Amino acid sequence: MKISHRWLSEWVDSGLSAEAIAERFTLAGLEVDSIESVAPPLDGVVVGEILAVEPHPDADRLRVCRVAGDSEERTIVCGAANARKGLKAPLATLGTKLPGGLKIKPAKLRGVASEGMLCSEPELGLGEDADGLMELPDDAPTGTSLSEYLGLDDHVLEIDLTPNRADCLSVRGLARELSAISDSPVSSPRIDRVAPSSDRDVDIELLAPEDCPHYVGRVIEDIDPEARTPLWLTERLRRAGLRSLGPIIDVTNYVLLELGQPMHAFDLDIIKGGIRVRRAESGEKFTLLDGQEIEPDRDMLLIADHECPLALAGIMGGLDSAVSEQTRSILLESAWFNPATISGRARRLGLATESAHRFERGVDPALQELAVERATALILEIAGGRPGPVRAARDDAHLPTAETVELRLDRLNHVLGSALTADEAAAILERLSMRVERSQDHFRVTAPSARRDIAIEADLIEEVARIYGYDRLPVRHPGGEIIVKAPAETLLSDRALREQLAARGFQEVMTWSFVGERELEMLGMADGAQPLANPLSREMAVLRTSLLPGLLAAAGRNRRRQIAAFRLFEIGHCFFNGKNGFEEPERLGLLLTGAVVAEHFSAKSRAVDYYDLKGEIESLLSFNGIAGRVSFERGRQSWLHPGQAAELHIDGRLAGWLGQLHPALVEELELDQAVFAAELDLAAISTRRLPEHRDSGRFPAVRRDLAVVVSDEYPASAVLDAIVEASGQRLEDCIVFDEYRGKGIETGFRSLAIGLILRDVSRTLEDREVDGLIRGVVADLENRFDAKLRG
Repeated sequence: MKISHRWLSEWVDSGLSAEAIAERFTLAGLEVDSIESVAPPLDGVVVGEILAVEPHPDADRLRVCRVAGDSEERTIVCGAANARKGLKAPLATLGTKLPGGLKIKPAKLRGVASEGMLCSEPELGLGEDADGLMELPDDAPTGTSLSEYLGLDDHVLEIDLTPNRADCLSVRGLARELSAISDSPVSSPRIDRVAPSSDRDVDIELLAPEDCPHYVGRVIEDIDPEARTPLWLTERLRRAGLRSLGPIIDVTNYVLLELGQPMHAFDLDIIKGGIRVRRAESGEKFTLLDGQEIEPDRDMLLIADHECPLALAGIMGGLDSAVSEQTRSILLESAWFNPATISGRARRLGLATESAHRFERGVDPALQELAVERATALILEIAGGRPGPVRAARDDAHLPTAETVELRLDRLNHVLGSALTADEAAAILERLSMRVERSQDHFRVTAPSARRDIAIEADLIEEVARIYGYDRLPVRHPGGEIIVKAPAETLLSDRALREQLAARGFQEVMTWSFVGERELEMLGMADGAQPLANPLSREMAVLRTSLLPGLLAAAGRNRRRQIAAFRLFEIGHCFFNGKNGFEEPERLGLLLTGAVVAEHFSAKSRAVDYYDLKGEIESLLSFNGIAGRVSFERGRQSWLHPGQAAELHIDGRLAGWLGQLHPALVEELELDQAVFAAELDLAAISTRRLPEHRDSGRFPAVRRDLAVVVSDEYPASAVLDAIVEASGQRLEDCIVFDEYRGKGIETGFRSLAIGLILRDVSRTLEDREVDGLIRGVVADLENRFDAKLRG
């Protein structure tokens, strides 16, 4: 929400500067993002008046103007098409430096001397209309400083409001807030009822009262189509970030900014029959104001006549019924829509409008007639016309009612740690326009209709704290006994895991828990995905079932910035509907790409491969002494390379997956190099063995190496498991140190070189014992895998 400091000061004369108001607002929970001047310095720019216009003797497009505004009349050569006698426009006098850096000096244009410059809006930084000179009202005092005349010594506050503070999406709401904060009275403009001078009106039918229980319409006939929006109104719109679109639309936008009530104006001659507020029907199509043709879903609310849709309720009007330069009669619309009906519909269509922004959060249900009266008075003042009677359709059963909330003074002071009296608390609530009924230290509070966020006692306590000032609340240490629970030695903490990964060169990322359904489908991870009831966008429509989409998005951003090598990790929750209902496991995600080490003269660069990723996981599990037997088995995940994918099992239970991303997926994601990723169940890798002392052994170990030929269908992990089982307690370690395929080995087979390290804790092993153990191992391998010793 953008608000002019001058405009706000007209409502509340607090005596505070823009900077002071910004500080007060921020401390009260209305965060001010920025404070900006409404215009650049315009020293030397005055109101000029064109006294005479003659054609340039040597240029058809130039005109020679006699202009008053400086200390004397001056000749100025101008190329604007709207330069004419009697026009008042900004005049940059000699010596003036314009915002673009141009310094005004005496010049000759095609042989004619020019002593100054008549300016357009963009040249002054006051707008975007570059078609001609900026036209000022006829009563603008010639020679007056433009900054003084337009009140450009002003600032715009941009306020970042939380969704619950829809009441502050207007000057009226912010004025009430400033009044409460500064304890200054509100001087709101007087809004009188405009008596009808025409009998014409339209019938209004509420066919979906639960979606729209209150709809107000008013006809205004005989509007002057040549009327122009006054400068004061266009300036206020500009300072709020809106551009002028004609007097009727400008007035509806002005009322939206001033009172917080979105409005719309229809061309009355387009409406057939009357107004019907209803849900969309199957197959209906119409074109919005932005030119987009839509087929609204059946859960969308429409404003329609008796033949076709006119507008998407609460979001955007239709193109066919829009006010144009030929419009002479209009229907003003002001309504209250159920926020649940409007919420999310605009985003579904890729739209973002000021109206939808307010209706989604909730508009004051008592504001509709007042807004129509305010808009009517402004339209009559600017464009004339004959207003008809105000016609309203209302269903009180579906309108929100003011709820009474009880507040206890002792509870208030207990929560805030304060010592406020009943009078102080009541005064703060009354400054917020709340109705307070007191019974000693007990209050019954009714919030104004605009404050739909006040529902429970804690809300009132928060309001008192905001206005009293968080900085004024006492600082006290909590009392009572604090019981510290020591973490189990067998549990690996997330912090320790993060520190270990960071030490190994990984960088932590934190990605959104919301992802697009298309991203999950592309990865084959959409099964069980939980859709959001009110998604922020299509790209954030479901809860993630894996950390991989976020890691890949981060990898893509890094590659687009020419970062060649990086290692990322994330610890976070995933969400899916499983066999046991909704599950929310915490997982560890890893991603590697690029070179193993930085480029250096001492060694040849090598790209990361599958074994680097597997080694990182093995190192992590080994270093932390993870409890359980660890094994890697062939993985068949669709998003991984079929020849470089594995599943991690701990004690026979699936604990995660790892491997190279499928080349087709890498190409689709526009990644230009191999990517390796893994995702592990955090609970499975967080339980470790209790550290215990074990004698390294006084007796020497014996190593025997075997080279066995086995079929490719058997993973090396299965062979190692068989050796461990057959060797018994004397096997201290078992490693694969070579793999060979090629000459002398049959196709579909490979030779595994395996080292067995044997030791007895009580004595030195004899050769005959070792030979017997090895024979038993070989026999077991031959029996299980049809393995052969390689000669």
